[in-house]
Order: sequence, then structure tokens, then C-alpha cells
Amino acid sequence: MNFSDVIKKSVLEGFSYADLSTAKIIVTLAITFLIALYIFQVYRLVTRSAFYFKSFNVSMAIISLVTAGIILAMQSSIVISLGMVGALSIVRFRTAIKDPMDLLFLFWSIGTGIICGAGLYKIAIILAILVTVGIIILDMLPVRAGTRLLIVNADTKEAEDAIEAAVKELSGSYKLKSKNITADGMDLILEIREKNEKELMDRLSEMEQITSVSLLAHDGEVKN
Repeated sequence: MNFSDVIKKSVLEGFSYADLSTAKIIVTLAITFLIALYIFQVYRLVTRSAFYFKSFNVSMAIISLVTAGIILAMQSSIVISLGMVGALSIVRFRTAIKDPMDLLFLFWSIGTGIICGAGLYKIAIILAILVTVGIIILDMLPVRAGTRLLIVNADTKEAEDAIEAAVKELSGSYKLKSKNITADGMDLILEIREKNEKELMDRLSEMEQITSVSLLAHDGEVKN
């Protein structure tokens, strides 16, 4: 028996189906399912999306089971493992992940399936605990409110000084983002930090030269 035969034999023995008993398969999938339920509950509690998509959460949890099953199948036979690599290499996922937290949970779910499929249950449980603690601690870090965009439409460009004076007084700091002057009037877009929102809107709307005032917010946050 030459060296190549030894390597071939060791590889084939390493992928022997005898290593995967029915009890091991059931235990692996059961533990994976329990951790997937835990991920399902954590996502439902910590998600900040305006709309909660239950279908995404269910799919994300079941991905752990599917991934664990794939890992178990790949361990059973070298032929299946090579076939899985070829099949998965042509899969393309087109769904856009808009929220970074969704991406985190998706990777967590897939990682749990891989770890449990490899039989490393302790790592999967410790990972679940540390990820949960990390999310809670980092989510508790204080942040300031983000800047807002103040859009002012005026009949004449002479109102610019009065507008900036009112904004400086009631918002503290501001930055001129855009100014558009036409024959019919002037449009200003100012980036401000909210301080006295109602008072500022009332002050500007009472000016005779101003025709409309709008305040736009976004979902971003500003770090301290």
C-alpha cells in the first residue's frame, strides 16, 4: 500500500456513515432547534424595524436546522460533501438586507447550524449567551439625537437673515446645506440640531415672508 492509498483510506474512513447514529442526529437537530427558538425570541425582542416581519424571523430560525442538516450530511459521505459544495456554489441570494441587525442575526443563525452540525454544542450555547449580552450592553450605550433638515420657503431672499437668526437662537448650531433663489422667492435647507422644535416652527411660520416650513428627521443616531 503506497502513500496515496493510505491518504485515500483515511479520508474515506473519516467520512464513514457509521459515525452518525440516529441518536446523534436527533440530539444535534434537537439542540439546534432549541437554540433557533432562542434566536427567534431574541430577534423579536430587540428588533427596531418599524414593521416586524414574522416570516423573516421564522425563516432565519429554520435556517439553523437546515444548515445543521447539511453539515451532518456532509459528514456522512465524501461524495455528498463534494456534491453539496458544488450545489451551494451556484446558489445566489438576491434578497437585500436593509437593517444591519438582520444581517447579524442571519449570520448567527447560520453559524449556530454549522457549529451544532459539527457537534460543538457547548460553543453554540456559549456563543448564544455572549451574543445576547453583547447586544444588550451595546444597545444601552447612550446616543444623542441626530440632526434634522429644516426646509424653509420664503417669498423674498431678504428673509434669509431673519431665518438664520431665529434658527441660531432656537437650535444652537446649524449648517446651510442648500440655497435656491428664484424669481418667486427662496428655498433654504438647513441642518440643525433639535433644541426647541415647536418654538422654532412657530417663530418661522409667523414671519410674513415665509410661505412654508418643514422639518425632516431620519433614523440615524449621533455618537457622543
